[in-house]
Amino acid sequence: MKAAVLKAFGEPLSVRQVPDPALGTGEVVVDVVAAGVLPYMAEVLSGERQYLLTLPATPGAGAVGRVRSVGPDTTRLTVGDWVLCDPTVRSRDGAPTPDITLQGLSARGDGGLRLQQHFGRGSFAEQLLVPTENVFPLGSIDPAEAPRWAALNVCLVPYGGLLAADLKAGETVLVNGATGYFGSAGVAVALAMGAGRVVAAGRNRDRLAQLAHRFGSRLRTVSLTGDEDEDRDRMRRAHDPIDVVLDLLPPAAGTAPVRAAAMTVRESGRVVLMGGVGMLGGDDLALPYPWFMRNSITVRGQWMYPPHANTRLIELARSGLLDLDQFEVTEFDLDNAGQAVAHATARAPFSLTVIRP
Repeated sequence: MKAAVLKAFGEPLSVRQVPDPALGTGEVVVDVVAAGVLPYMAEVLSGERQYLLTLPATPGAGAVGRVRSVGPDTTRLTVGDWVLCDPTVRSRDGAPTPDITLQGLSARGDGGLRLQQHFGRGSFAEQLLVPTENVFPLGSIDPAEAPRWAALNVCLVPYGGLLAADLKAGETVLVNGATGYFGSAGVAVALAMGAGRVVAAGRNRDRLAQLAHRFGSRLRTVSLTGDEDEDRDRMRRAHDPIDVVLDLLPPAAGTAPVRAAAMTVRESGRVVLMGGVGMLGGDDLALPYPWFMRNSITVRGQWMYPPHANTRLIELARSGLLDLDQFEVTEFDLDNAGQAVAHATARAPFSLTVIRP
């Protein structure tokens, strides 16, 4: 099969013939139809993100495709089924904290790197070997719409944060970093889950205006200034009370806007941290102990999402509550994987770049 291969950080991707995946028990081989390209994939491939990725590697996190073959312990999936492939691969040996590799992207610790030795090839390829538990049926879909269904891999990240916050219908969510790739998807997912109001905070005024136009009266926008006290006041004035804060700020944002947003939440509110702040160095997040204690605030970190999030998000999309037509898709063939990575960089919200092998 053909795959895009990264031989060394900083080198361009090369598309070449590689061995087909060898199917084993507890595994599924999927013919990749659409693989989404992260907007920061260029930073991963250059080494700037310092992700744990064993080289040579085939990048690509998540995909939509059709089942090519199944292992002997598979009882429901059949050849030809349309499926969503979840790149969050977890070890199966019963550890309280399983080792994790993000297929085609990164790993958590030495155990995650061991998983990468078997499940390391990502979705920028004609075929993808996936653990059976990471393959989720989509039902019947229009083949021409397969790239749009790849938006589920984007939406799963903020969905994991909102599940961790135990978001309830009618509550108000503040999405910090709402003008970014995952933040804008988080706005859409929160509204699909029944949030009564979403406060979208970010520094890009044009993108905030686009969000306001897209989502109407259930959205309030806040343009951040960089002054922590001023930004906190602006967010509080946008809507009171705020029940949940979901932080999705990127590594370059710094800790001040995170703290400003976290301290807008109401008494007994919930704050979920799942952005990239601090991952490339800089100050640690300092939170005022007395304020959080006296206001009974729950602060939780969340990396990715639980396995059941896949099925539930697919149901939100199939019901129409989460409208995947919001995503504008640009397609590249596998031979132009490098161009796809360049195109994806710093795309506007709801702009999805996909590779179609």
